[in-house]
Amino acid sequence: MRTLVTLAIGLALLAAMALVPVLGPRILVQDLFKVLCLLVLALNWNLLAGFAGLVSVGQQAFVGVGAYVMFATTILWGLDPLAGVLIGGVVAMALSVPVAFFAFRLNGAYFAIGTWAVADIARLSFGQWRALGGGTGTALPRDATREMLGVGRVRDLLGVSPAAAIDAVTYWLALALAAVMLLACWLFLRSRMGLGLQAVRDNPVAAQSVGVDPTRLKALVFLLTAFATGLCGALLFIQTGRITPDAAFSVIDWTAFVIFIVVIGGIGTLPGPIVGVLVFYALQQLLADYGTVYLIALGLIGIAIMLFARRGLWGGLIHRIGYDPLPLGHAAPRPPHPTLEERP
Repeated sequence: MRTLVTLAIGLALLAAMALVPVLGPRILVQDLFKVLCLLVLALNWNLLAGFAGLVSVGQQAFVGVGAYVMFATTILWGLDPLAGVLIGGVVAMALSVPVAFFAFRLNGAYFAIGTWAVADIARLSFGQWRALGGGTGTALPRDATREMLGVGRVRDLLGVSPAAAIDAVTYWLALALAAVMLLACWLFLRSRMGLGLQAVRDNPVAAQSVGVDPTRLKALVFLLTAFATGLCGALLFIQTGRITPDAAFSVIDWTAFVIFIVVIGGIGTLPGPIVGVLVFYALQQLLADYGTVYLIALGLIGIAIMLFARRGLWGGLIHRIGYDPLPLGHAAPRPPHPTLEERP
């Protein structure tokens, strides 16, 4: 019953957010698009670090690869940008295979540094791609986004400019991606594989002793999060319309801010990234005009959370009230009823 109530509230919020491009101003659509993309990135990083124990600081590699592949398929092959989004996600997942082969040989801080090094190598490599502008980057052709699938229909239906129609289409895609990601995370973590993943995070030796394969589970999560991160990166740069290596592989924008969001919301909790991204958006709106003060405030809040509320805002709230609307725990199986022969 608790899960059904949560699902009903979630569907109501999803429907309300879907109406934003119809009822709200364009600036709100653009802001919420970025918030939704950050939420997708935070859900993926939380699945890696919070549930699989893989603290990566190189997820910007998959953001950049997804974005660059989308640009390549659009500019060089003439495909629809939305087709490039899907191809970008697939290529990012394919890239994660050799990365996992290398990074899984490392542990702890070495794993984090290794993923960061891979991301920086990717940034330097894509900066040599002269067909896409090299180190200075390039822009999407204007007609490519205007003729993107769904843009013409939205423009006619809502009676808006082509730019506003592009914003609406990318916003709805980001909203759908965030909703699917949230549901997929919940279903996966509630499954036997999700239980095994959390057991591996807590005690890999004990998990392996009862038949759980830690490497297989971690590799699966690493590949799936790379795919979703690549999709999100490609979608982000459709809306931006221009790409450079530094922007696509930015460790601050696509990893540092994401880690901040997960930490303040509650690492290892499913609603934690949602709470974190709302706090991040509120702080961004309140402090963005103060320049470096904005970044200092984010840092101080992150330090305070790590020192005094290690469970994060959501984790601390759940600990206090003892109620979780999206429970991930598994009840222990009940012992079978004794037979007549076994009863005293």
